[in-house]
Amino acid sequence: MSLTARDIAEIAKLLDTSHFSSLDLTVGEFKLRIRRDGGWSGRDLDDEPVRPAEQQKSPSSEPPPPPLGQEAGAARVGEVDVPAPLLGNFYTAPRPGDPPFVNVGDAVDEETVVGIIEVMKLMNPIRAGVSGTVVAILAENGTAVEEDQPLLRVRLKG
Repeated sequence: MSLTARDIAEIAKLLDTSHFSSLDLTVGEFKLRIRRDGGWSGRDLDDEPVRPAEQQKSPSSEPPPPPLGQEAGAARVGEVDVPAPLLGNFYTAPRPGDPPFVNVGDAVDEETVVGIIEVMKLMNPIRAGVSGTVVAILAENGTAVEEDQPLLRVRLKG
């Protein structure tokens, strides 16, 4: 089963006009979850997102590559990670071949677009949400990211 962006928009519109706060749709292996507030609730252990076989990794697969611009690990004092607000494919630039939205060393504020996440052909701009300087890009361009996965690290202003 495949849905177009128009189908998803129509489903979201129906959800907005109903008294329900969320919708879970499962048809075979296809799963769609929409919440009125745009968030994603906690998942049951057996409720993993369905991905194509080539994206699924075995538990013994290689560890992810180190973050770009800084070693992996927890943010240092005065730094925060900007998390992915939803799961999908993360892109650092608006189009292939375009310069990235931000680079290590760039100043950002709450409204600065730092990337986009594509979900079912819909492009969702991701804003920094904080003011400061980018110290690391933690997610690679074009890769699938999970909700709450750190995308980049910012040293807070002041």
